[in-house]
Amino acid sequence: MDEPLKGDAMPGRLTAHEAASRVEALRREIEHNTYLYYALDAPEISDAAYDSLMRELRELEEAFPELASSDSPTKRVGGYVEKQFSAVRHDRRMYSLDNAMDEAELEAWMDGIQKLYGSLPALCCELKIDGSSIALTYRDGLLVQAATRGDGTTGEDVTANVMEVADIPRALRREALEEVANPDVPLEVRGEIYMPKASFDALNLEAQAEGKKQFANPRNAAAGSLRQKDPKVTASRDLATFLYAISRNDAIRVKGQWELLAWLKRAGFHVNPDVALCQTREEVLAFCAASLEKRGSLPYEIDGVVVKVNDFALQDAAGFTSRAPKWAIAFKFPPEEKTTLLRDITVQVGRTGALTPVAELDPVLVAGSVVARATLHNEDEVHRKDVRVGDTVIVRKAGDVIPEVLGPVISLRPADALVWEAPKTCPSCGSPVIREEGEAQLRCVSIDCPAQALERLLHWVSRDAMDIDGMGEEIIGRLVEIGRMNDVADFYSLTVEELEQLHMGRTNKDGNAISLGRTTAAKLIDAIQASKDRDLARVICGLGIRHIGKNTAAELVETYPSMEALKDASEEALQAVHGIGQRAAASIWTFLRTPDNIDVIERLQDAGVTMVAAQRSGQDKPQTLSGLTFVLTGTLTNLRLSREEAADALKAYGAKVSSSVSKSTSFVAVGDNPGSKYDKAVKLGIPVLDEAQLKTIIDTGKPPVL
Repeated sequence: MDEPLKGDAMPGRLTAHEAASRVEALRREIEHNTYLYYALDAPEISDAAYDSLMRELRELEEAFPELASSDSPTKRVGGYVEKQFSAVRHDRRMYSLDNAMDEAELEAWMDGIQKLYGSLPALCCELKIDGSSIALTYRDGLLVQAATRGDGTTGEDVTANVMEVADIPRALRREALEEVANPDVPLEVRGEIYMPKASFDALNLEAQAEGKKQFANPRNAAAGSLRQKDPKVTASRDLATFLYAISRNDAIRVKGQWELLAWLKRAGFHVNPDVALCQTREEVLAFCAASLEKRGSLPYEIDGVVVKVNDFALQDAAGFTSRAPKWAIAFKFPPEEKTTLLRDITVQVGRTGALTPVAELDPVLVAGSVVARATLHNEDEVHRKDVRVGDTVIVRKAGDVIPEVLGPVISLRPADALVWEAPKTCPSCGSPVIREEGEAQLRCVSIDCPAQALERLLHWVSRDAMDIDGMGEEIIGRLVEIGRMNDVADFYSLTVEELEQLHMGRTNKDGNAISLGRTTAAKLIDAIQASKDRDLARVICGLGIRHIGKNTAAELVETYPSMEALKDASEEALQAVHGIGQRAAASIWTFLRTPDNIDVIERLQDAGVTMVAAQRSGQDKPQTLSGLTFVLTGTLTNLRLSREEAADALKAYGAKVSSSVSKSTSFVAVGDNPGSKYDKAVKLGIPVLDEAQLKTIIDTGKPPVL
């Protein structure tokens, strides 16, 4: 290769012709070195030399504006995006993947593939990157649009932000364009945007130093960085990519996945080098085992291995289910386990008064995020696991999400490890705690308990309840602290003026107290006012009645469409409602006969909060689905309805819609990413409907014929 161009050609010394020649040379050189650095991981010049080339190009484009170009490497810094992201419809649907949770399930999938084709075809194995999916559209070799995965069919336009990700080529390399089957058709390239582990740690350290909220894991950090309104924020984050797919197999003149990965690399994309083309199942299993072993040492997060039939013609022959390709599967790694020191066991008081012991741990990175606390559930669980203060404990994330303590490493237990004793009084208010018969949870029953007040208020504004955007723990905590808020009805007497002046208990760099300010206060009041029109089921859920969640609240409203009707119901009548057991019925009945609770409900009603269920359209429809119970799971991508809307449509014909699968379920309708409900339906032999069949039922009201 030629020596890199030197960044000493000052704009003022060049003619327009010389500048044009220099700009073209600089762009070629920068593109070449970008390709070496990101696609091949083999840089030939230093970062300082690269920056010098970029700086010279920027100066020349400023001195000679006629030479500026939208596909120049210098255009990676974008302006402020004032509007929300617009919707982008993908060229082809971005499917999810079915999962194999262990080797037995992976082998069963390979058995099915072998049976489908008559023999086991070559399989391409790739690391499953734990990042945020992205779709990049190129026209005439130039990047014209970037979109998030969204619901698989429609994503968000994040083009301006993607321009800030250094290893995404603005223009495809010339030699690669020769292999594009039809240059006139837009090419959609797909992959993952991720944040390296070291960058994630640095970002959270910076957030911690500035008193800002930290990201839970690198995947969330990548997704959050990608969806910033200001591309300059995205530019300040260290994001990277691995690309591995195209929307149409016939878009490039290659015959399979292995060849496609090579083409993506030639085109200038960053392709993960840790891939294998396997001819036997033993090779597949060996690749998975080796990947699991090196998981912790990689500079980025992975949560499994993706195994694909390599040949595109065989992929096309296999096709797709309603949610995933039949020719690919994700082998998911078991939860990552780490050891750390248990420093203390504290007690957290929930909104219903439940006392939960919490393990306070030396911070440890587990499955992509730092874990410093983990629930121990209840007193019996602490003693069953024999967890003691001072123990070295094994920590993992249940389902790679919720931190949990598996147990102690007995051989490392110090002599002074302390056996935990449950408190006799509430740590929040000092009231005596009780343990009801048949329950494992200790409980504070004081109505004046401050911890319960805060938790109840937070529950009221949560997404499942009244969904009051912006009203978070810090603001509510301050309002409770100054005595302004005691119960959920107090939200509706707040004013812009008092929120505007609310001191947040912090000071700025000049030592002045930080207040919410007029703009934030006005937005909060608007959100509170909007919540008055939420449906009755959300109100019931938001009240925090013990044993009553959002699904149970929806069932109640089906039978009792007003708060007055619900208050008049007897315990026996409540037990007759689908999904309501003896405990839940007793809890509802007691709650609605407690004077303090009645007072809160009346104040909510006086404030204009909805207390009557909205009349459903189509109630005059024939009850042709009466006696049938449906369960809806997954995202109804093609139907273009939410699950709630689809459920309402079924109920209009007399059907019951349940939140859980049981032997009494008639049908399970499956959208994208259905999860465990789909698996349970298959296990129980319950008929499964795809979106097309569900649409037919909603359109006609006729039971499915299977």
